[in-house]
Amino acid sequence: MIDTARRHEFRVLASAHPKLPVLLTAGRFARRLRRVPRIGWVTSDPLTARRILNDPEHFTLLGEGGVGHLWAQVLGDWVYEIFDGPGHHQLRTRTRDLFTDENARLLTERVVGPRLAEAGAELRAGRTVDIADLARVLVGRIVADLLRIPVTEAGDDAYRKIFATGEELASLALGTTASTHLAPETIARAKVIVSRLTANVAGSWRTAPPETVLGRCRELGLEQQQAEGLATLLMVAGTETAASAMARTVALLHDTGAQHRLLREPELLPDAVREGLRVTTPAPLIGRAVAADVTVDGRLLRAGERVLMLTYTANNAAGGFDLDRGYLPDQRQLWFGAGRHLCLGAPVARAEITGMLQTLLDTGRPWRIGGRAYRKRVLIPSYAALPVSIAA
Repeated sequence: MIDTARRHEFRVLASAHPKLPVLLTAGRFARRLRRVPRIGWVTSDPLTARRILNDPEHFTLLGEGGVGHLWAQVLGDWVYEIFDGPGHHQLRTRTRDLFTDENARLLTERVVGPRLAEAGAELRAGRTVDIADLARVLVGRIVADLLRIPVTEAGDDAYRKIFATGEELASLALGTTASTHLAPETIARAKVIVSRLTANVAGSWRTAPPETVLGRCRELGLEQQQAEGLATLLMVAGTETAASAMARTVALLHDTGAQHRLLREPELLPDAVREGLRVTTPAPLIGRAVAADVTVDGRLLRAGERVLMLTYTANNAAGGFDLDRGYLPDQRQLWFGAGRHLCLGAPVARAEITGMLQTLLDTGRPWRIGGRAYRKRVLIPSYAALPVSIAA
């Protein structure tokens, strides 16, 4: 069953980008740090990756190879201040209480709890639920609530559109492994999408209460344009990754047979969520620019060079999905990054996955998967369709 799980995970990765599994597999030979032509320095070692991510003096995401450099071309130079400048610390400090584990749980229960209850009822009635589609809808609902995006049409389609818009923008980063410099036509396309995405943010930014993300941004003194840009980045960072982890964790539990034990021992749910995030690592690569000369693991890295961390490879070095694996101090939460840029929305992602799995567990029976499909040419590897029904 482990082989079945690995085979499907390989197909998820290969469909997203044919060369991705090759890079991630070959990355095992990079060990701690190796220079690779056209890419730069590459590491698949979790300790080396964490050292780099925890060293803002020598590494930055604002130079060539970092995601900040990519988005500054689309959103403007203010990104440099908010992403890694003095404003970054203030923004994270003042918004951290919005993303505690308890607040994330309450947010998930309020926003997607009713939709999950509907899905559970459908499963118990013997109907099939496309978990991949449901995951995209759930994420769309969370994003709409966090960013105060008004939704006028009933049903799931409005939330599918919100998700699709975030995915469309994220897809413009495809092909930036070797360079984060965007072509002028790509920048133009991205600005059109951002304009469409943030059409209603301005009004929400002015009226949102302080306990919301946009309201907190206003209180911090961010200008409207900056709030719109931050909303865009939250959508890009929080859509595909969460939806990917939800569906792929459901598939891993099925393919490894671990769902049967989880049904018997539901107290292992937090372990299932952690293992799902470790094995799937939805953001399989993290890039940084070298800001100042530094020696890492005996290698001299010079300012202006770039480092690519193969987080998927680093996390999966421990082995396949296993509910008994326990906490791994080397990996910790490397699937969410590390250091000052550890994913702010990590508690929300965990709460979303927990809600999805709890819905399946509440049926009291194992689930089975029909024919599945994989999303092609996307930034974050994921399922296009994952039809699930409850075994009789």
